[in-house]
Amino acid sequence: MKTTKRAFLGMLSATALAASTLSGAANAWEPTKPIDFVIMAGAGGGADQIARFIQSVAEKGKMTPRPLIPNNKGGGSGAEALIRLNGTKDPDHTILVTLNSFFTTPLRQPNLGIDISTFTPVAMMGVDPFVLWVHKDRNITSFEDWQAAVKEADGEWVMGGTGKGQEDSLVTTWLEQNYDLKIKYIPYKGGGAVAKDLAGQQIMSSVNNPSEAKGFYENGDVVPLVSFSDERLPLVADVPTVKELDKDFSYYNQRAVVGAPGMSDEAAAYYQDLFKKIYESDEWQGYMASESLSPLWMDASAQKDYWQTQVARHKELLEKMGE
Repeated sequence: MKTTKRAFLGMLSATALAASTLSGAANAWEPTKPIDFVIMAGAGGGADQIARFIQSVAEKGKMTPRPLIPNNKGGGSGAEALIRLNGTKDPDHTILVTLNSFFTTPLRQPNLGIDISTFTPVAMMGVDPFVLWVHKDRNITSFEDWQAAVKEADGEWVMGGTGKGQEDSLVTTWLEQNYDLKIKYIPYKGGGAVAKDLAGQQIMSSVNNPSEAKGFYENGDVVPLVSFSDERLPLVADVPTVKELDKDFSYYNQRAVVGAPGMSDEAAAYYQDLFKKIYESDEWQGYMASESLSPLWMDASAQKDYWQTQVARHKELLEKMGE
């Protein structure tokens, strides 16, 4: 078969295009070393559980050539984690599992010099509601009974929660202000320790996320009284919401992944794709359902807008609680 000059040049062009495509695929960014998977809370809490579940999904599915290495940095209400990300020398291999202290800690500690707008949005994996819990031996079975017990304690009722001036303490202060209560609040590094101490009766009540208290609830150690969600939660379907009790209030903890400031666009695109695959996996969808997380996927642009909205809301909440 005779090959014309035009056909020959066409074959050359096709070969060059194929080589270019293969070269582009080969040069697409991927992590070249283990990924520092920083967790903005201590071991055992909701953020820690989620990070380690995500790690297992990625590992099981062989979704990334280098492993995610969980790294708990819960000190200073998450300040330790923010500082680590803000100062990393390798932003392309450093990501953060966040909660709402991503908003509150920079507001409460301006001397940290943290500007969250410089961080890189990766994935919103869902939002986590709050539930008020007591130990079963207190024989408290309703929110009204709990209020009466707190008032009777006359300032000696002790609650524990993750951090100071962040999620758990915001909800606790809201309860004080809206039901004329006096509560002693003890800050912990993570929700796991809070749940454990409630089960051990070291504290009198908590507002743990469902995933943090789930094991103790299923074991019969703790009793849910009210949820701070828009609708009743599947895990505790018999428990009313605060809205059902005539208070227009709900509060959720973000479960998101954030990249370090200065992360390259190529690395950001890689992680955004990775976590979208994890979010859409049967494993993650099943986890959200079993742990009462509300699905809430956002692209990078929507996350930036969400950050601005949440900073404004938490600034208002902190002002109301005198922070």
